[in-house]
Amino acid sequence: MSSLYPTLEDMKVDHMIQQNQVAVPQPAGSGGFLSNMVAPISGSSVGLKRAHVSHGIREVILCKDKKGKVGLRVQAINQGIFVVLVQANSPAAMAGLRFGDQLLTINEEVLAGYSVDKVHTLIVKANPDRIVMAVRDRPFERTVTMHKSSTGHVGFAFRDGRIISLVKDSSATRNGLLVDHQLLEVNGQNVVGIKDPEITKIIEAAGDVITVTVIPSFVYDHMIKHTSGGMLKKLMDHSIPDI
Repeated sequence: MSSLYPTLEDMKVDHMIQQNQVAVPQPAGSGGFLSNMVAPISGSSVGLKRAHVSHGIREVILCKDKKGKVGLRVQAINQGIFVVLVQANSPAAMAGLRFGDQLLTINEEVLAGYSVDKVHTLIVKANPDRIVMAVRDRPFERTVTMHKSSTGHVGFAFRDGRIISLVKDSSATRNGLLVDHQLLEVNGQNVVGIKDPEITKIIEAAGDVITVTVIPSFVYDHMIKHTSGGMLKKLMDHSIPDI
């Protein structure tokens, strides 16, 4: 599969994306205000590991449940097919599919230009015991890692999961968070469809260093335009992923 789908590293651009994914660490002993606001990059950060967005391509193998379902809802965007709902405890959830993943092939059939109905038909007709997908990891998304202040804040406000303002000189601004982006995950835990007070509780309980996964709001709005907020809240897999 690697010959058919080159990685971003092969395309000589993944270093540009990686620079935008996480905070730039400060040199040891640099001191000063900035070093306290830019979040450290550490291999021991569980949240960072859970939230990792690679933009790479992987193979996913799943089967249907006893009702003949895989627990997946997709949307067509720019001639591509993207995951907009992964149902909790479904085959799709157990296979590790996440909101924003791009489905490239199903059983070696290329999905570029396909409609949602055509993809649905492919899945319905597929062997219930083995469905093989090529998946690009969340191409529209990036992560931002931040360090909470002494008062427990990271420096941004959100409404309906959308970032609407940033605090000057906060960890959020120093680590590159932007307004008009939608919160998708906190330390790798999906928060799509969750009400703001619940998201706030998740952030408060997340420890001193948090990693959020975000997507431009206009892309998010297009993704969920045919999926109700009630469905996202009730059915979406909001569990904490294993590392």
